[in-house]
This record gives sequence, C-alpha cells and structure tokens, in this order.
Amino acid sequence: MNKLTTAHANGLPDGLLDRLSEIVGPAGLVTDVADMEPYIAEQRGLFRGETPCVVRPASTREVSQVVVACGQANVPIVPQGGNTGLCGGAVASGEVILSLARMNKIREADPVNFTMTVDAGCVLATLQDVADSHDRFFPLSLGAEGSCQIGGNLSTNAGGTAVIRYGNSRELALGLEVVLPDGQIWDGLTGLRKNNTGYDLKHLFIGAEGTLGIITGAVLKLFPKPRVRNTAFIALRDLEDVLDVLGRARKASGDAVSGFELIPRIAIDISIRHTEGVVDFLEGTHEWYALIEFESSDESSDLGTAMENFLEAAYEDGLVVDATIAQSEAQRDQMWFLREAMVLSQKPEGASIKNDVSVPISKVPQFIREANAAVTELCPGVRHVAFGHVGDGNVHYNLTQPVGADPQEFLDRWDEITGRVVEIALSMRGSFSAEHGIGKIKVHDMVEHKPAVELEMMRMIKNALDPKGLMNPGKVL
Repeated sequence: MNKLTTAHANGLPDGLLDRLSEIVGPAGLVTDVADMEPYIAEQRGLFRGETPCVVRPASTREVSQVVVACGQANVPIVPQGGNTGLCGGAVASGEVILSLARMNKIREADPVNFTMTVDAGCVLATLQDVADSHDRFFPLSLGAEGSCQIGGNLSTNAGGTAVIRYGNSRELALGLEVVLPDGQIWDGLTGLRKNNTGYDLKHLFIGAEGTLGIITGAVLKLFPKPRVRNTAFIALRDLEDVLDVLGRARKASGDAVSGFELIPRIAIDISIRHTEGVVDFLEGTHEWYALIEFESSDESSDLGTAMENFLEAAYEDGLVVDATIAQSEAQRDQMWFLREAMVLSQKPEGASIKNDVSVPISKVPQFIREANAAVTELCPGVRHVAFGHVGDGNVHYNLTQPVGADPQEFLDRWDEITGRVVEIALSMRGSFSAEHGIGKIKVHDMVEHKPAVELEMMRMIKNALDPKGLMNPGKVL
C-alpha cells in the first residue's frame, strides 16, 4: 500500500490527498506515520494527536490553495508552527495539520523603520539573530525560542521574560498577512506606527490560535540594540517584599528593567538535582529569590552604579538579605539558565499540574499565599513551585505531586485543583490564561468564567469568518 492509499484509508475524501500533493509537491506532503510523529506528539505529553496527513506549504499562495481545497471537501485544518505549545492548541484530532515550517524567509529587514517583515514559519531565535545583524533588537524571548515559530507566538500572544519593558507579542506586531477560512489572502503587512483607518484587524488574529485564519506573515517591531546590561540575583526577606523591590528597581534604573523573575527555593533545589550546570549563586538558603535585569541602548548609561545603589538601599532597608551581580556575560547566562532550567527540571520529580495565571501586580504575593494554602488543604504534601514574571503579574503556578504519591492519581485531580487556583486568581480580577493561550485544555474555563456577552461576541466573530467551523475546531471556543 502506498502512502497516498494509506492516508486515504485514514478518512480523507476521494481526491483530496492528490489535490494537496499537487499544490505543495512531494516535499510538502507527509503521510508516513513515522514521519508524522513530530507533528502529533504534544510537548508536555498531555495530548497525542491524530491526522491523516501533514501539509507543508512553501508560500502564502499554497496556504490559500490548501485552505480552499480542504474547505471544498469540508475537511478541517489545524495550523501548526513549532509545536511547542503547552495547551494543546496545535493538536489535531483527525484534522489535516497545516505546518508553516517551510515558510521561513525574511522578506525584508528595514532597520531605518525599525521593522522586519517575515514569514510565519521563521524560528524565533533566527529572528533575534537577524535583528542583531542589523544592529537592532527583537525582544521576544522565551524558553522554546530555538524551535518555536513567530506565527505560533503571535497566534498565542506569547509573552516571555521581557514583557515588563517591551510588551507581549501583540505589542510587537505592526501588521499581519493572513489566509482567511475561505482562502482569501488579507495583506495587512504595514510597517506604520500610525494608521487610524478603522478597525485594527490584526488584533482579531493575534491570540486567536488559528481559529479565525492562518497567519502567514508579519511585520515585527524592532528596537535599538541593548549596549549595557546589568543582571543581579537576589534573596528576598519575604515574598511580600517583592513588590517594593520591583518598584525601587524601576525607579532606580529610570524604568530600564527588562526582566524581573520571581523564583522560589524549591525550584532551585529541583533544578540542581536534575539539570547539570545549574549554579546556586548565594550562600545559605532563602524561601524567595528574584532575577533582575537592567538594560539600555545607551553605552554611556551607568546602570551598573544604579544596580549597586538600588541593591545597597534595599539591603539596608531589610528588603534584600543577599545579592550578587553578574560580573560577566557568562555569569549572566548562568543566571538565566537557572530560570529556564526550572521548567524542565520539574518532570523528573513526578507529575505536575501547571497553571498559567495572571493577577494585578499588586496582588502577586497575596495570590501565591492564598493559592498555596488552598491547594495544600485539598492535597496535603503537594509541592508548590510558583514562579514567573512579576513585572507583568504572570505567575506560573506549578504544583508537583507529593513525594511518593501515585502520579496518575495526582493528575486525575487536575480539574479540581486547577479550578480552585483559577477561582482565587479570578477573585482578584485576574486571568486563567496569561501567556500560554487556551488551546484544548482551557476551553472549559472559557465557558465557565468568560462573561456571556464576551463569549457571544467571540462566537459571532468566529461564525462570520469561519461559518463552516473548519479552522482549528475545538480550540478556544
């Protein structure tokens, strides 16, 4: 049985596979089960997808033709970038997967306009390097930047570690190119900062997770390249002091804080146990730490002195009990390596229930305290691994199973435990999804917690653009 016949046996209408092959060519169609594995395996292992084929168009025109062909056959599509999502948004349940990986060209770099126009399949780290080669800076940075694609970043409105200074993906995109569910191509690739001509349509598609159309290109905002960076790792007297320390850091630096990460002691211990190269930067142990970074494009900026003065004052006032400032780029990299290692290091400790919530910055300590107490009451012995981007109120509230507990029994309580965490976040006018999106895993939260009028508006938009419901069905709504 050849590959086309194998795929047909998986349920595609007669003639569709051949039509898709005509559009994208042999290099653009994957039907072999083994070759499809990277596209159907979800990163966290919570979901395993299923698809009759993976289509890999090489141009916006090919994306349009694929969408038209699938629409005529009433076959749904799941758009996919680097497949690094954490909420199942790119997981197929029998739909055709449309991968943007072959669309990876830099269409234009315009350092004078501080923009670059790119294909949606460009890997984030590549875009950072391209900006750097033009003496510019693209600030979006996250753990998966070596494999995630900008189309996926935009489709989930990814945040990362520098939101406090530069904003999330929504703030970093000036224009989009999108293939609509009927195959039409919307060319909204404008590099304008001011364009007051009606609805700003790009915002419909940023954060929509491919449910309203497929992002195929983007105009991204660039910034002056940082010339000075000063990074410090500090131990806090108490969790509540983190807010005062953040305010002082912003004032002392002239609002040049580009990173402010809250780190619990348990995350450091777990990382040291399971990740080679993780360094414990301070003597003794403390319950809470912060990773702070100042940066400026002005080479004459004396951020080093600003950092020293800020830390000295915070120490004298008892807010900071210990601190070290990175003395080299290598030491800075080590500090950020610890921050990144905390995520993957949790897996060897057993099952983990992960929450990506946000609350007003002023409520971060209160949220963590209340959530810790509530979750411990529900599940005695659970280990709280709460960390995140304090500067934008985003808490990655992860919960590791009690020592010796059955992993599956712990995971079976996901909805119960997460429901309580979300309830606390919402009581503080927070959000149940801060930067990872909705995907499949949080659809029930949308139904339960979104105001009815918001849901109705979203459904009206979805029905207007995608009346057949063929674009990433079962996600977001």
